[in-house]
Amino acid sequence: MQYGFIKVCAATPDMRVADVDFNTKKIIEAITESAENGSQLTVFPELCVCGYTCGDLFNQPVLIKACETAINKIAAATKDLKTIVFVGAPIKAYGKLFNCAVAICDGKVLGIVPKTYLPNYGEFYERRNFAPAPQSWSQIDFNGDNVAFGTKCVFKCDNQPEFTVSAEICEDLWAAQSPSIAHVQAGANIIVNLSCSDETVGKAEYRRTLIKAQSGKLICGYVYCNAGDGESSTDMTFSGHNLIAENGAIISESKPFKNCLLYSEIDVEKIARERIRQASGYYSGNENFQSADGHNSYAEVRFETSEKDSELTRTFSRTPFVPNDGLKERSELILTVQQKGLEKRLKHTGSKTAVIGVSGGLDSALALLVVCRAFKALGKDLRDIIAVTMPCFGTTKKTKNNSLRLIVALGATAKTIPVSSSVLKHFKDICHNPNDTNVTYENAQARMRTMILMSLANETDGIVVGTCDLSETALGWSTYNGDHMAMYGVNVSVPKTLVKHLIAYEADKLGGEVNKILQSILNTEISPELLPPDNKGNIAQKTEDIVGPYILHDFFIYYALRYAFPPDKILYIAEKAFKGVFNREIIKKWLKSFYERFFRHQFKRSCMPDGVKVGSVSLSPRGDWRMPSDAVANVWLEYFK
Repeated sequence: MQYGFIKVCAATPDMRVADVDFNTKKIIEAITESAENGSQLTVFPELCVCGYTCGDLFNQPVLIKACETAINKIAAATKDLKTIVFVGAPIKAYGKLFNCAVAICDGKVLGIVPKTYLPNYGEFYERRNFAPAPQSWSQIDFNGDNVAFGTKCVFKCDNQPEFTVSAEICEDLWAAQSPSIAHVQAGANIIVNLSCSDETVGKAEYRRTLIKAQSGKLICGYVYCNAGDGESSTDMTFSGHNLIAENGAIISESKPFKNCLLYSEIDVEKIARERIRQASGYYSGNENFQSADGHNSYAEVRFETSEKDSELTRTFSRTPFVPNDGLKERSELILTVQQKGLEKRLKHTGSKTAVIGVSGGLDSALALLVVCRAFKALGKDLRDIIAVTMPCFGTTKKTKNNSLRLIVALGATAKTIPVSSSVLKHFKDICHNPNDTNVTYENAQARMRTMILMSLANETDGIVVGTCDLSETALGWSTYNGDHMAMYGVNVSVPKTLVKHLIAYEADKLGGEVNKILQSILNTEISPELLPPDNKGNIAQKTEDIVGPYILHDFFIYYALRYAFPPDKILYIAEKAFKGVFNREIIKKWLKSFYERFFRHQFKRSCMPDGVKVGSVSLSPRGDWRMPSDAVANVWLEYFK
């Protein structure tokens, strides 16, 4: 795979209890199919070679010997397949029997990882047959080869350095001190879990929660492979509930009670970069990797997998800032965070009023809604919200009417202050030809509006509430010391693609006339309205024609800033996400534009107003993003040559 994606497979084949030959055949078939589909890591259930539910048959030497023979057959079958495989089997060592994950690659057994925590409660009685893992690793003779034995093993890929994997087994995940905690400290980016977890009411959700939490707190990929319906049903049933997680999110999940091979791709580059970004001593990198003498804490076992490219099967949301589910709950949370931030600023400054420019567009509508929420929470008179519409050369009848109607419907104080004459006077003062609709023509309007708002705030003992959103801030799509400036910005970390959803949520909640007005605003072209309308009085200056589609830019912002993906990787996943919507050349054009604009306009972000962080990305120079204003973009732009 490319760009750090490792294709993985959780394989639950058909099996029969104690029928080692049958199980071996099915395991080999699954390995072959997995490798043909490009998997570089294939994981099987706990004790799958013979079956977890063998009971006291584990005390029969015939069964244990058959399992050892089966491991050799499975290993031989992996020759030249270039996929690392973890198979569950009972292994005898040091005069004891262990429940193990056997790591196999390219015809060889690489290492054997015994289970640490053996459940001995309820329906489980593993201590009757097995011994827990030793505290340190060593080497044992397995069919004539010296192999690493112990829980403290990290398997590292020679040809893909970030592909590092360690194993734990079933109950190990449930334990308070899971082996995977030490594994990631020793450098493992992926944890595999060979499991035989029976299915009872509510257990699937608990299992899912555990895996999400473990992969999130450890910043790792997690491949969980569970036993299926071939296990004995004497007292339990097994559903083959397999899960693949990455850094707190389930990226693939099988349907219960349907044995299958579950695939996805884990981004090990992203995992490694996230650990660096957090700069935590918790992740110790490879300082614990040891290689030889058995006295060290962790064994490093090397392997090599196929570099053959295969299809990327995982999907990427076109709107990564917008949740796929629970949108109403998330919208309420975000609006509350915005509201609470403003409440604090109003109380701290002792402000009587909040002054806000309302244009009839999305951002000012959202900001006004937040101001109203804050005033209601503080018990303040909504009439002390001074909402101002300031028509000028580009203002259309629709946006002006929508702004005034919204202000009145919400109960705020409406002011209309035309700025055309003031701007024309300003043009005369600076000797600018008003027929020249250049950047001076546009920015003079924005700065005049900001001056009016600031003066009104002084006059009414209030503060100016800014309306700029995260997307505009990233692209520099604001007038320096114009709409760029405020005394508090409630939208500064809300991306444009999310703004619409927040307004729609509040519109539905408030209902009535407010809902009607907000629906009209949601259906209005995004525009700063700084250039004259067309001959029919409609908006002529359309933002997305100039800077590009916001749905693309928000996608770029998320992956460039949240995960520091390089441009070629962003292009790669964007092509997949926007297939059928934007072609490669269009995406590439606007991606290049994003980097150019982002670097060129850092100086605006270096002195941006205070504003509350609501999500995973913030561009505040006092918070998440610290960047010199004169940084050069050449390294990033090299990708486009």
